[in-house]
Amino acid sequence: MNEDLRTYVAEARWFGGKGRDWELTGVRRVGELPGAPDGLRVTIELAELTYGGDAADTELYQLPLAYYRHPQDRLAHALVGEWHDDDIGHAYVYDAVHDREAMALWLRAFAEADPVRGGAGPGELMFHRLPGHDFDLEAHSTLFSGEQSNSSVAFGEDSLMKVFRKVTPGVNPDVAIHQVLTEAGSTHVAALYGWLDLVDDEAEGTYSTIQLAMLQQFLRTASDGWDLALASVRNLFAEADLHADEVGGDFAGEAARLGVALAEVHADLAEHFPLEQRDAAVVDGLATAMEQRLTAAIDVVPDLAAHEATLRATYARLRELDHIDVQQVHGDLHLGQTLRTSKGWKIVDFEGEPAKPLAERLKPDSAWRDVAGMMRSFDYAPRVVAMTSGGYDAEESDQRAYRAAEWSERNRTAFLEAYTTRRGEQADRTAEVLLDAYLADKVVYEAVYEARNRPGWLSIPLAALGETR
Repeated sequence: MNEDLRTYVAEARWFGGKGRDWELTGVRRVGELPGAPDGLRVTIELAELTYGGDAADTELYQLPLAYYRHPQDRLAHALVGEWHDDDIGHAYVYDAVHDREAMALWLRAFAEADPVRGGAGPGELMFHRLPGHDFDLEAHSTLFSGEQSNSSVAFGEDSLMKVFRKVTPGVNPDVAIHQVLTEAGSTHVAALYGWLDLVDDEAEGTYSTIQLAMLQQFLRTASDGWDLALASVRNLFAEADLHADEVGGDFAGEAARLGVALAEVHADLAEHFPLEQRDAAVVDGLATAMEQRLTAAIDVVPDLAAHEATLRATYARLRELDHIDVQQVHGDLHLGQTLRTSKGWKIVDFEGEPAKPLAERLKPDSAWRDVAGMMRSFDYAPRVVAMTSGGYDAEESDQRAYRAAEWSERNRTAFLEAYTTRRGEQADRTAEVLLDAYLADKVVYEAVYEARNRPGWLSIPLAALGETR
């Protein structure tokens, strides 16, 4: 069994440990979905992975599994393996998120939950449901494809379930933030319908909650913000004699509306989560952390050394601030985390940066981190189109680079002005220093990421270092 599960995890799209040395050091069943027909058993297993033989370097991955007494040809592509099950004997085991029969049990469990009832006991699965939504129990499930760190399953046009794959004891910010914003009536997120908790009693005699999944509104007709931005840039490039504000696909209006949406989300988060003011010592620590990331990044991307003095001066200006205000934020915001619907922009995926530990992702941060992330995304979109279009000579390449910069500047400006106006804030010295520092830190992060994953795109963040915002 374990060898089958190890192969399954190693080949999964959502597995984040590819390229590292690891072993499957434990598998335990933490729950079973009720109501399965004869010949089917749907379980939730937690797989413990240990890296490099270091018992302190472990991760937990959630494995929803469907055990069948007989082989299922329709699920052949999702076969995990065959082994003995105490309930049905020799079992054919499949990844349950591919199985409509199994997913129907998950949906029914959400629908039958009492709206936000009390806590679960040790080792118990607890399905939570917010009031106000009637579930379509006849809806068929469809698993989303693509490179995702979780598994997303749509139920018809009614709802979307995100199954968290790498799980950690504690509150998942995606659930917590969606619950607060849904109950606050925010129009800028997909409404949360419910979530699934496990009270885990296997952690050295203590109890801790692990959040396994969330169910939310399915924005079926929404358009991806990144795709819309790319389309706008292509439209600009197709009009050789027009500027960004003259083409039919001008994106500045959408950028401004997105700035308003983010400002309103930040305002709701500030109202319902703690606000804190961090003193000069904490600001100094923030600057030091950015400087340390730069030092490490130069080892990976030597081209950053040419910009080191400017970057360090940007970080040093943080130390001129005697405090900063922090609150709950998105933490990993870019155009790919936005959806445009007929009723406006929605912001999605509030988990924060996946590579960071959960405890760090839950910490309050400056709202300017989110603003910087979105502004960097507005810079990426036109440069990606310019790089990947192909079929043009050196003169046309220079022209596209100029027009890419023009598109970026226009949309960054529209977004930032709308954001600050909606927040009722002036672009004061503190805001400018914070935004500059977060932008610089994000560019350094991008340079390392591109060097390791997409070397052909390294010129995008490097180009930004020679420009001002």
